[in-house]
Amino acid sequence: MRVLLVEDDEPIAESLTRGLSRYGFEVRWVLTGAEALATAEEFALVLVDLGLPDMDGLDVCRELRARGDVPIIVISARSDEVDRVVGLEIGADDYVTKPFGVREVVARMRAVLRRSQPALKEPEQHGRVRIDRRGRRVHLDGAELELTPKEFDLLVFLAEEPGAVFTREQIMEAVWDENWFGPTKTLDVHVGVLRRKLGDAASLETVRGVGFRLVLT
Repeated sequence: MRVLLVEDDEPIAESLTRGLSRYGFEVRWVLTGAEALATAEEFALVLVDLGLPDMDGLDVCRELRARGDVPIIVISARSDEVDRVVGLEIGADDYVTKPFGVREVVARMRAVLRRSQPALKEPEQHGRVRIDRRGRRVHLDGAELELTPKEFDLLVFLAEEPGAVFTREQIMEAVWDENWFGPTKTLDVHVGVLRRKLGDAASLETVRGVGFRLVLT
């Protein structure tokens, strides 16, 4: 998933870029508001600092929102309620105050992305597997699979990027809880059950020492 980071503080930007990359995000980093507004590339989400060298980050948010509905999260050292309110009122989807941890930013990003994707109304066909996120139903060769809520969430998460490798930590945080600190044995159990239910319609591969990837046929 491609993310645009607009941040002029180099240490913060480099740290955040590295951290987000570990969670599977592809980050494009720019230092100014002008660079952010000039880019013609498509991004799934934008992280914007307010204290930019060439313009106020709020103006960047305002312009981005005028152009479309890309999710926007403000990251700023400004903690005043007025700044938060203004940022949200002009179109930002969330506001994170510095200093922050990468885990918090990732959790906020995932929450914003979930809220911004009711657009996924039509069921998705992945080979022989049909996933209806809105109805929380999965069909295999036309027959509905009986999945528990966590089995469904696990399948949907892995199916967001078929073939991509997700670490055990990424999966636990996304499917169970971003604050999960316990053992990951439950993940292995759910993976095993999903393998049996999907049969030869999908390959849920173990990447030793890393995590899992889903290959849908």
